[in-house]
Amino acid sequence: MPGTVLLLAASPAGKGCLVDAASVLPVLAAVPPAVLSGTDTANVVELVDPLEPQAVLTRLRAAAAAPGPLTVFVTGQLQLDRRQRLPHLALARTTPASVRYTALPWHWVREELRLRSPGTTTLFLDLRADPETWEWLRANPLDSGRGNAVYGRIGPPPARRTVAVPSYMKAVATILRSGHRPPLEQLHEHASARLGVEGYADLVLTAPSAAGGFAAGPARAPAAPHRAPAPRTPAADGPRDTDPHAAISAAVAAERHTDADALAAHHEQAAAHAHGPASEEALHWTEVRADLAMLAGDPARSCRAWLAVATARLSAGQAPDAPGVETAVDRAHHQWGLIGDPARARELGLALAELRLRVPGRRQGALDHVRRQLRQLQTQG
Repeated sequence: MPGTVLLLAASPAGKGCLVDAASVLPVLAAVPPAVLSGTDTANVVELVDPLEPQAVLTRLRAAAAAPGPLTVFVTGQLQLDRRQRLPHLALARTTPASVRYTALPWHWVREELRLRSPGTTTLFLDLRADPETWEWLRANPLDSGRGNAVYGRIGPPPARRTVAVPSYMKAVATILRSGHRPPLEQLHEHASARLGVEGYADLVLTAPSAAGGFAAGPARAPAAPHRAPAPRTPAADGPRDTDPHAAISAAVAAERHTDADALAAHHEQAAAHAHGPASEEALHWTEVRADLAMLAGDPARSCRAWLAVATARLSAGQAPDAPGVETAVDRAHHQWGLIGDPARARELGLALAELRLRVPGRRQGALDHVRRQLRQLQTQG
């Protein structure tokens, strides 16, 4: 029975674009359809920078109705609509204010695939999240449907005024261009390994179809597996801020990065006072501040915060391979690689190397990478 392949690459036009999604299509299109699908023959449907969500839905619905295996490759960026705060795949005309009308609701993907037989559907995803969605993903998995195999990554927002490259999907396509389609988990692992340091900050999606009702989320847990309750402000007669995350996201969107960090620092101090500096409540806010430093373009401050989180978790007795520990060290490593000042890079690199001895992570060669970079830094002023 022939298979079906849907190639979807979408991102907004103009300054709202976070990833050059369309750049992956020539590489994927060069892969023989049978290799893309894992079947003897396959029908391939391409959607490049579509304009209308209904048009995408029509193609998705037709692909989901086809008999035989279905493989969906999606490259693009996620944004939340302002009314329901649900994730959408941004399309060519999407702006922050028009997400609800011009982007593809992600739950449409889940619903269209819902009636397919378990084990017949595979999704490969290479997605970027805008700052607001990245914060949302800290507490919510990306639900891609029961019984579907899901592989890929969700990357954080790229540095300001830059457009990211869909490196994971290009790695998948490059591997498949050899004409050999390895088992899906191996394909995912090989593609992830090619990302190197770039992939340390990602949320990694690995949900085999046998996972039943598992909602595809990060295999390495995001920095905060749950949203900490908002600590009470010191002003007894003032109103309580019931959703500080929304206020922080709004400040980031307006590029008021100092205000966003000050608000997170206030809640970090309040949580440390109420629950202890090594509590999950306090560490949550340290992690938020690490992400805020990244969004503000300050990788040194972000790296230092992630190192502090990892050290606190280890000191509290968490295992070196605990998800929260590994995630903190991986993100510290990623941010360290972006530091431009040699002196600060050397200082933080020594601390990172010490942590990498205890927390090698799941990517081979992480410690060796730190040591090589430190040797190079020794020659710089």
